[in-house]
Amino acid sequence: MNKGLFISLSVIILGFSIFFILGINTAPAITYFPDDEDSSFTSANSNLELFLPKGNDSYQLAWTTDSRSDKEMYLRQDASLLFDNGRLRGVRSKWVQDTDHIQIEEKLVSEDSSFFQVISFHHGEIHYPNEQIKSIRQMSADHLYVIDSPNTSLDAFKTPENEFESEWKNLLNRTTKQQLLYHWNRLFTYFDISGESYLSVPLTSLHKYNNEPLPTMTRDETNKIMGQLWEGLYKNYIIPAVNTENNQLQSYIPIILFDKQNQHLLVLFELNAKKYKLIQQYAN
Repeated sequence: MNKGLFISLSVIILGFSIFFILGINTAPAITYFPDDEDSSFTSANSNLELFLPKGNDSYQLAWTTDSRSDKEMYLRQDASLLFDNGRLRGVRSKWVQDTDHIQIEEKLVSEDSSFFQVISFHHGEIHYPNEQIKSIRQMSADHLYVIDSPNTSLDAFKTPENEFESEWKNLLNRTTKQQLLYHWNRLFTYFDISGESYLSVPLTSLHKYNNEPLPTMTRDETNKIMGQLWEGLYKNYIIPAVNTENNQLQSYIPIILFDKQNQHLLVLFELNAKKYKLIQQYAN
């Protein structure tokens, strides 16, 4: 590893202390309803790109989400969370009635080398006669490594294409992981939880359950759990974060704990120096 990597590591550990919560309309809430087998998303995507260098010490990041359903729905909602080296950098949510399409586009200024991760939840609510309500849902995610070192030119990539980028990926992954493990272990200790009883999944990795079920569960059971999980996350994590002043926001990637006995799940997170444990019991 070259000298420039070690110099930048100290900058990364210090972190970028300015966080942005972007404008959000918090009503109505995301609500879980049974699956609508006659409706679906035709597309659902999140994307991060390096937009333009902003100056000698900063750059612009383009953060977008886009989803389209196969028909207009009574209510369409998308919520997206952006993390920077494991720390919450921004939240964006949008809801529109009687539409099949939602797009969110944001540009924000950042500096220093970073591992950016975005996780988004796309939701549609369909109303039928006789007050019957059903829903569809899907997750999407993306990531971006940005190298902003005084010894190299500005660079960004999703998958490394050479040894230099591979070294940076490993460095940023290791730094982020160490920071998150320290944070999560404090939560485990505070709530006196044994990790051996749970399958631990970071919030930013939940999208893999779009295509695979939770261990020993069916696809339908997993779908229901994910829908109810995001209902709780919206109410207890996203809205409180949005209602926090920008310069006071402090949070890391929440950790989701799936009970190996298939009875419940836990969500552990810290928001603005307060620790939280959410419990979601699985319905029979």
